[in-house]
Amino acid sequence: MRLTVESEDRVGITQEILAKVAVLKVNLIAMEVTRYHTYLHLDTVSSALITQLLSIAGVNQVYEIDLLPGERTAKQLEAMLAKIPEPILDIDRNGQILMANRSAQQAWKSFSGNTEQSPLIGSMISNCVEQKLRVFLTEQSVTQEITFSGIQYFCDITPVKVGGKVQGAILVLRSLTDVGRHLAATQTNERGGFDTIIGKSVKLMQALEQARKFANLELPVLIQGETGTGKELLARAIHDNSGRTRKPFLAINCASLAEHLLESELFGYAAGAFTGAKSGGKPGLFELADGGTVFLDEIAEMSVYLQAKLLRFLQDYRFRRVGGLKEKHVDVRIISATHENLSALVESKSFREDLFYRLNVLNLSLPGLRERQSDIPLLVEHFVKNAATQINLPVPEIAPGVQQQLLNYRWPGNVRQLQNTLFRAVALAEDGLVNQLELDGDIPQPTLSTNEMVVGIGETKASAENTSLKGRSESDFDNLGQAHRVFEKQLFERMLPLYPSTRKLAERLGVSHNTIALKLRQHGLSTKR
Repeated sequence: MRLTVESEDRVGITQEILAKVAVLKVNLIAMEVTRYHTYLHLDTVSSALITQLLSIAGVNQVYEIDLLPGERTAKQLEAMLAKIPEPILDIDRNGQILMANRSAQQAWKSFSGNTEQSPLIGSMISNCVEQKLRVFLTEQSVTQEITFSGIQYFCDITPVKVGGKVQGAILVLRSLTDVGRHLAATQTNERGGFDTIIGKSVKLMQALEQARKFANLELPVLIQGETGTGKELLARAIHDNSGRTRKPFLAINCASLAEHLLESELFGYAAGAFTGAKSGGKPGLFELADGGTVFLDEIAEMSVYLQAKLLRFLQDYRFRRVGGLKEKHVDVRIISATHENLSALVESKSFREDLFYRLNVLNLSLPGLRERQSDIPLLVEHFVKNAATQINLPVPEIAPGVQQQLLNYRWPGNVRQLQNTLFRAVALAEDGLVNQLELDGDIPQPTLSTNEMVVGIGETKASAENTSLKGRSESDFDNLGQAHRVFEKQLFERMLPLYPSTRKLAERLGVSHNTIALKLRQHGLSTKR
């Protein structure tokens, strides 16, 4: 039974209340005191005790309550912590666990290493966590990777200080999957499915129908299509319509990072793996996306070394972090994409044939915008509205001449180029009318001779008789791969004097400088002349 004694604020009144309890020989379990209230938790409460308490000078009233204020606060805190899915631990300065929420206790209870089923509260943190906590070394709030109950977590450690000295710490554990989900949310706020992909053309609808069938198949997908056709958008739609939709979708462009950086981004690294590495190590995308999907854009730009490492990973989805010894296993789906002809790269030995077959289990091909002209009006309407909304302008009208210009243009940059062109046009529109387009607003390139009007590796604007293969008969080549290599080498020999660095040459040909450096080594060429 619990009582509240309301009284005046005077010296000695609490002692008088305790004296009345003692006279009646009632067992006092707990007691809390504030300025005008004394809270009693007693074994039993009788009318005689209440009468005695009311007889004390200064006591205004006595009544029963359900819980003492401290008990109510503790229960509210316990209920709140029980709703938090992340394990939370409170430890003292010696590392003994003083408090653990329900999630932490359930994880510890189900841990196979807890053979004796010892309770979590009261245990030493060193018996539950493999790593040594850095909070007692730094005395600052830190985040480190730990293994609790056999599961890896990011641990946010906040020291509890009394008198400027660390007396304990609060540990909040976040699973790598949750971190991956938050990381995926920072990449994009948009979620949706195939309905978010705009277009009604036959070729696009065929691709989307095939993608819908692939969504729930737990197999790798290779998406091929020109730059700007929406390969990542399609990959995200496949993920969002699969059984992995509640798990992370993490994307990375294989052409945007150097080999060693891409390796550590994909596979993570162990503590002390290299100079500048985080002391606690870092998980890679494969770990963060566990249970979800990893999208490898521009897969053709991956180095041969990483191709071999990715192939090994795809065999059983096991790997080691860079510089690490412990083998890890994850459950991820790989969706890759490229704008290049992987079959030709396999022929020219630039891409591993065995990796190609691993990635190309399910294949999708996205049509270029010039192959789906009937979708241009729908895309124009969508992009114009979006552009007007972003820059706080009324939606402008499109002049008939501009509409015809949009339909006639070949759009080498596809949907992305159309979007950027329309954004610029809306921003420059006058009197609510788009009456002109800047379709040739790209950075001008140096003028080439007819034989050198190159769009990309292996693709020319000149006719076949003007290419560098002129004068050769079909007997000069054993296969397409050999012809491709001969043309490629001659192409580089012609263009190196005009673009004397890998970066300039890569920019001209629309590929990464890593690809150019690899090609030059293969052909025995150098930018130094």
